[in-house]
Amino acid sequence: MTADVHLISERDRALVPTAKPPATAATEVSATTEAAAANGATVTTSATATAGADEAGADVAGVAEPAGADRAERGGGRWAGVRANLAQLTRRPVFLLALLYVLFVVASAFAPGLFAHQSPFDTHPELAVAPPNRHHLFGTDVYGRDLWSRMLHGSALTIKATLIALGIAVVAGLALGVVAGFVGGFVDALLMRIVDVQLAIPGLLLALSIVTALGYGTVPVAVAVGVGIIPGFARTTRAEVLRVRTLPYVEAARAGGASWGRVLVRHILPNSWGPVAVLVVLDAGVAIIAIASLSFLGFGAKPPAAEWGTLISDGRGYLVTASWLSLLPGLFVALLVLALNHISKTLQELDR
Repeated sequence: MTADVHLISERDRALVPTAKPPATAATEVSATTEAAAANGATVTTSATATAGADEAGADVAGVAEPAGADRAERGGGRWAGVRANLAQLTRRPVFLLALLYVLFVVASAFAPGLFAHQSPFDTHPELAVAPPNRHHLFGTDVYGRDLWSRMLHGSALTIKATLIALGIAVVAGLALGVVAGFVGGFVDALLMRIVDVQLAIPGLLLALSIVTALGYGTVPVAVAVGVGIIPGFARTTRAEVLRVRTLPYVEAARAGGASWGRVLVRHILPNSWGPVAVLVVLDAGVAIIAIASLSFLGFGAKPPAAEWGTLISDGRGYLVTASWLSLLPGLFVALLVLALNHISKTLQELDR
């Protein structure tokens, strides 16, 4: 009985396959080569080794490729978005006309001699109150001065005053909005209550008060208008900072160890600039109307300097006999404001 059990155990042990350790690619190639050599066959192992290397390389490439592909896709996507927006803008003829008109006015502000070849100060009494013609596109004023030249030379004062006003509003508004939205708490509440008080005062009335305290002239008018439009920039910047601050990539940057200052400069400010840029274009028209209004009331540059509001004011006594003295400068300003409004509306649609 003991002998039979022993025989059965030996038989079972012989039937159970012996587990082999996992063979490497080199071991398998070597074993295949020896077996073939024993049969008298010639075997080339380079193809097998090359295939194994190709598979290994493919595995490595499969791991490394997505990172580069993602980087290229991210870069291409960013530039593709810019190209797509530019393509959409080029298909809007009204936008292009508005942009060309704004560029023409800005160019005439810095180089009026390119578009007007007559002096804005030379008087010709024999040509006083001449209607528009091919020599005088806007006619002449009561002293015989070319109104077209005076409009273009007046662009320098009005556009530069507008740029000063926008610079003051953007810098102060961004500072207030960033501090209020980023710090929050008591600081946010205090700054926003100050902005609310300023919003409760009509902008033109506030500008009149400031220019009366500072004195007459182009720069005081620009400062007064700039202070009057600060609340809009402060409110818009605060809202964007509050929105961007809660986005996942800001939280990821903070989790990665970035300081709040780095997060503010690298992530929050660049991604909050879109609506503020649209507001700059929109408030440029508001600033032009306010500056022209103050000049119309006599708070602008002193004669014989020509500002748009001053030119409109000079012709208001001749609306029946020589209506072009006020209507043509007013139309020039109105077209500029409408062009700026259309540009800002188009940019806002693209930003959405």
